[in-house]
Amino acid sequence: MIYLLPHFVDHAADRAEDGEAFCAPGERLSYGELARRSNQLAHLLLDEGVRPGDRVGIFMPRCLETAVAVYGILKAGAAYVPIDPQMPPGGLAGLVDNCGIAHLVAHESLASQLLRLVERRSALQTIVGPGVAGPGAELGARVRLRPWGDLDELTDGSAPPISTTGDDLAYIMYSSGSTGRPKGIMHSHRSGMSYARLSVATYEVGPSDRIGNHSPLHFDMSTFGYFSGPCAGATTLLIPEAYTKMAASLSQLMESERLTIWYSVPLALIQLLGRGVLESRNLESLRWVLFGGEPFSRKHVEALMARWPQARFSNVYGPAEVNQCTYHHVPRRGEGAQDDGAPIPIGRTWDDTEALVVDEAGQPVADGKEGELLIRSSTMMLGYWARPDLDAEAFFRQCVDSNYERVFYRTGDLVRRQEQGELMFLGRKDRQVKIRGYRVELDEIERTITAHPAVEEAAVFPIRVGEEIDHLGAAVTSRPGATVEAEELRHFVSDLLSWYAVPKTTRVMDTLPRTTSGKIDRRGLQTSIESSGAPPVLS
Repeated sequence: MIYLLPHFVDHAADRAEDGEAFCAPGERLSYGELARRSNQLAHLLLDEGVRPGDRVGIFMPRCLETAVAVYGILKAGAAYVPIDPQMPPGGLAGLVDNCGIAHLVAHESLASQLLRLVERRSALQTIVGPGVAGPGAELGARVRLRPWGDLDELTDGSAPPISTTGDDLAYIMYSSGSTGRPKGIMHSHRSGMSYARLSVATYEVGPSDRIGNHSPLHFDMSTFGYFSGPCAGATTLLIPEAYTKMAASLSQLMESERLTIWYSVPLALIQLLGRGVLESRNLESLRWVLFGGEPFSRKHVEALMARWPQARFSNVYGPAEVNQCTYHHVPRRGEGAQDDGAPIPIGRTWDDTEALVVDEAGQPVADGKEGELLIRSSTMMLGYWARPDLDAEAFFRQCVDSNYERVFYRTGDLVRRQEQGELMFLGRKDRQVKIRGYRVELDEIERTITAHPAVEEAAVFPIRVGEEIDHLGAAVTSRPGATVEAEELRHFVSDLLSWYAVPKTTRVMDTLPRTTSGKIDRRGLQTSIESSGAPPVLS
């Protein structure tokens, strides 16, 4: 019976032991090898004192060992906690302390960061991965090191007998949220498996598929490759960091690996479209393109549709707290597609999921009216790690009668349900601001700016003077071969928006700053302009 996430791997190994589970450029890991090595890692972790319910960190770049780490930790009955390798030392130490992590599975290349971590905190007991020589020598003097080679000395390749149920904690995904303070999103085996099965059914994933995993492990979109791939017995390509920064190399890798499914944030697809030399690549194997994490302008999607006519395109929506919950298969021209300027819907809920759209009083609104989206799903999180205050804010309880209630997650996203049942994303509740008494939707302004034919991407944010919002700022990039003039862009926006919604400060940039998950760093842009004290002028 399959009721735990590692059962996906074991079941796939039983069906096709030599089937390719994960790959990276020049490397391959079969389902049989993944099952055996994850079992060995589980035994090693248990020998080091890991017990069911413990949290074990994964501190690694994108590599095949991450798959062994994920499933080895789960097979030990523990929960894995992916940690961003680019996290600053203070934030890293704070996360390790907050989550009570005593054991890490790490990579040799990050030994210097690990040394700085143990110098700050002494709670770490064991680090699996780095060798005891070279950079790891000083590290080994402070904590117990178990090199990857130790796995090969373990003869027991069978799964350890651990009492784990589907409701037990499987992983904690840390997200900065709107305030910048990290919060740990707890998911069970059941919620992770439900997501995997629903996505496999929705996107018809099968054993012959080859999935392009563009997201780092600490970003929730990675669960498609790490969970849905093994659920279907498919192959997942773990794309190294270097390839994500070079669009031409990335498209070449997509071609050579004959990917059939792609899933990423819009940025990766925009880069492929502009600098991926797609006209010279044979990507006929690509049958489905999934994108999510941020709104994606229709003009970019239609340009990719023209480039890849054989592929289906889907907008994937869902906060990390509920994995995914809605989808929209984007129609092509002549198949019901809307006008160029119309935003792409986030679509309908998939199976085993219910959506409510409510007003500020928590009452359902009529179709066509704006409201906050609430989600009830089998893919929903258990709650936030050690944050009962956040749990109280995040969950909406709908009383059915005095003895029963339904629990929904408050997404914080504003939507409108169309007559056909499609949900339209309107913006974030925390992206609504007031300027001189007028309510402004920052996401709507971004959509307006990106409608300009020369604009590639746009970010809009409030600029404060003292405690008050004084005006709006914007940062834009231009499409390849085009030039964006700030003054001309201001006139363009002024024709479409009210005067108070027109950004007074506009920066034309080569690239927009990003978080490590690939999303636009709007907070960083806002801070840099506010701290500069620059007057509201076009530049």
